[in-house]
Amino acid sequence: MAALPPSPVRDNLPLFAVGAILLLTFLALAVFGEGERDAAPTVAVTVSGAPASSTAPPPLEALPANAKDAGVVWSRLGPDAARERNAAVPLATIGVGKAAPFSFAGNGVDRERATGCLALAALAEAGQGDADQRAVMQVVLNRVRHPAFAGTVCGVVFEGSERATGCQFSFTCDGSLARTHTPAAMGAARRRAAEALGGYVHAPVGNATHYHAEYVWPWWSPQLDKVAVVGPHIFYRWRGFWGTAQALAARYRGGEPDPLGLERMAEAIERPELPRPSFTEDGTATRTITAGDGDRPRIVERADAPTAPSSGDPRVHFVLVTRGDAPDALVERARALCRGEGFCQVYGWSENAAIPSALPLTSEARQALRFSFLPARSGNGEAIFFDCQTFPAPSQGRCLPRARP
Repeated sequence: MAALPPSPVRDNLPLFAVGAILLLTFLALAVFGEGERDAAPTVAVTVSGAPASSTAPPPLEALPANAKDAGVVWSRLGPDAARERNAAVPLATIGVGKAAPFSFAGNGVDRERATGCLALAALAEAGQGDADQRAVMQVVLNRVRHPAFAGTVCGVVFEGSERATGCQFSFTCDGSLARTHTPAAMGAARRRAAEALGGYVHAPVGNATHYHAEYVWPWWSPQLDKVAVVGPHIFYRWRGFWGTAQALAARYRGGEPDPLGLERMAEAIERPELPRPSFTEDGTATRTITAGDGDRPRIVERADAPTAPSSGDPRVHFVLVTRGDAPDALVERARALCRGEGFCQVYGWSENAAIPSALPLTSEARQALRFSFLPARSGNGEAIFFDCQTFPAPSQGRCLPRARP
């Protein structure tokens, strides 16, 4: 058989085949890689003004205080030491960054669920303050667009609550889901949530993805950049690429999970009790009972109760106290809570589970009582009582009787 004449095409067929395979591979990556949330982007870095080789940010699971961490909301210091340490840390020079307006792309069910979850998180985490709520909402929406977290609003809010430890937002695992909020408070929070979902950006916290109260010191706070302080909360960004606006590039696509199902799941999990600030640490009541319509009392939960009542309505405050609280500080906090002319009383217990949900106090609740305060009124002086086993040497007041009715 005669030899075939040389042919550039035939002689290079293997190279053409390899090139075709590589071309198809790159096309597939271009088509299917667009929606990938967890892919680490490549970032060009410059050293001494000259371009260096491209380098990738650390993997998401290596970031401090990521979505899988088990102890994100725990403090390593007591309240006073935490406040002192937090105050000593200056704001990072990088600033808060500039977040883009949130782009909502879901249907009507998605919008309703996202609005409710965003409002609940803001109200439960930040109380009723306008700036405080908007700051929390901005963090939630920043997380929705960050590949390190869930891609939905409700998913971000309840992230970690399906585990015994690891809640990203403390209210989803500290019993706060059982609280109720007044229609007025929830309505105001929902209006702010609707504005945030519609594109409102709360500039004071920018690209922040983390925050904590000023009376806690989580293990991760020294590893992030402190960028803002809004009310009682301190806000942070990750260092490097993952803390920039470019990292908030994941597109919201809807698909909000059912928040009621998430709540039921969170409430069904048995988890260790998280520390909650005592009355001396934040000056607020865990539960307040006031006059209601007719003979029905109105119960106001912690997140809905102002620090000091502005009206003369009768109020009974249930608070959390600890053995380490200074008795004088408890009395001063109680006086601040009971300003005004109306009837007021403060009852304190040392365990969350012992705090009752209604009046009158049961015999069990009286047995577990650790502190009681009744302000001066109608010509009578203050009535101050301590459990002297918990507070052995109070400088004022008297010991609660051992045998209580």
